[in-house]
Amino acid sequence: MKTCKEMATIWNVTERTVSAFCKEGKIPGAVKNGKSWQIPDDAEKPVDGRISTGR
Repeated sequence: MKTCKEMATIWNVTERTVSAFCKEGKIPGAVKNGKSWQIPDDAEKPVDGRISTGR
């Protein structure tokens, strides 16, 4: 399991974006542990719906 900060580095997005993905349920298997999210190591980056290209 990885943290939001670790996944943000891997996916080249901000930590806040990863937290938002978790909160919106876009990352299957992500669980909240206290104040932080735990994300499975094999999780794939969800499509970012804020922009039409999905980048």
